[in-house]
Amino acid sequence: MNIETINNRIRPQKELLLQHPLYKKVKTIEDLQCFLESHVYAVWDFMSLLKALQSKLTCTTTPWFATENPETRYLINEIVLAEESDLTIDGRRQSHYEMYIEAMKDCGANTAGIEQFLSEVNSLKNIFVAIKKSNLHPNIKAFLDFTFRVIEEGKSHEIAAAFTFGREDLIPSMFTAILKNFQANFPQKNLSKLIYYFERHIELDADDHGPMAMKMITELCGTDAQKWSDVEEISILALEKRIGLWDAIEENIMMNVELA
Repeated sequence: MNIETINNRIRPQKELLLQHPLYKKVKTIEDLQCFLESHVYAVWDFMSLLKALQSKLTCTTTPWFATENPETRYLINEIVLAEESDLTIDGRRQSHYEMYIEAMKDCGANTAGIEQFLSEVNSLKNIFVAIKKSNLHPNIKAFLDFTFRVIEEGKSHEIAAAFTFGREDLIPSMFTAILKNFQANFPQKNLSKLIYYFERHIELDADDHGPMAMKMITELCGTDAQKWSDVEEISILALEKRIGLWDAIEENIMMNVELA
């Protein structure tokens, strides 16, 4: 098995995501705000997948020892550098999560939900309890729970599968669809920070991070058939959870429309 085989096996789930009706439901600025307020959880938990991989593939403790594979060490450190300390639209250094929060505030979306959730995570010291106690949509809970189960229980190649096929490989096509919709529906709004965030992700993931993540999977799995099988299983699950997240955001938008 190889990358091409995995891509063929997960194509049905990717097609469902890229053709999801959610994209056409973001018609008003209120819809966009609702989208951002739910999607931000995926922006945040992505950083934990990334740091879990860095912890597994590099040495982040002292005394320092060189990890086994310098290639995967390089690949993950390069991705971390951009995701955790990229340049903002006005030349400051921020993580992509912090950029997203600023973009939310810029277009009037409410960040109180994610801030309250992170406060609970910090005080409870148990991510699974925090997820369970939250008032989030069940599909958003399931999405977060899957991410942190993979982090807690998964081996390096399994975490890399969720990261690569559930996130990095998917983002350019998915965000391009979202961005086209934003520009068509809100040409008069000041969405410069949000559009920059999406365009930056499209640029990085298509040109750099996506190919790097694919190479990381190949390095981690090698010729081990079981590892490739694990990658396929986790990738399909990750995409199914993302479809569930999109379903939840669509439901939240429709509920807001009905209440308006």
